[in-house]
Amino acid sequence: MVIDLSPFYGSSTPMDRLFESLWPSMAISQRSMAYPPLNIGEDDENIYVSCEIPGMEIADLDLTLTDSSLVIKGERKAAKGKYYRQERPTGFFQRVVNIQAAVARDKVSASMRDGVLDVVLPKSDESKPKKISIEAV
Repeated sequence: MVIDLSPFYGSSTPMDRLFESLWPSMAISQRSMAYPPLNIGEDDENIYVSCEIPGMEIADLDLTLTDSSLVIKGERKAAKGKYYRQERPTGFFQRVVNIQAAVARDKVSASMRDGVLDVVLPKSDESKPKKISIEAV
């Protein structure tokens, strides 16, 4: 149960939404964003996905790799009790990461430490750049 003492907390008017679309806030705490937040990077060998999900148990997460995407889903259970304000998201979540390279499925690894889930997706040999030699004729 959430009890918020401010009757206007979390409400936005059409004018607020217009100003937010014209001048988006740079402060991460004031932006609306997808949950959980992700960092996606790559090098010549791997694609890296790092996901912040503090307080989650590994058993409550599900990772699925398809031909073109990595799906991260789970459910953050709400803590019992009465709150004056509840800003930490609860409930079911799902993020889909589109992958534009072939992945060596048997070498994919995932680890979780301090609330950060790290997934390493090794690129398969056919997706790595290949040097082509030029011969003189």
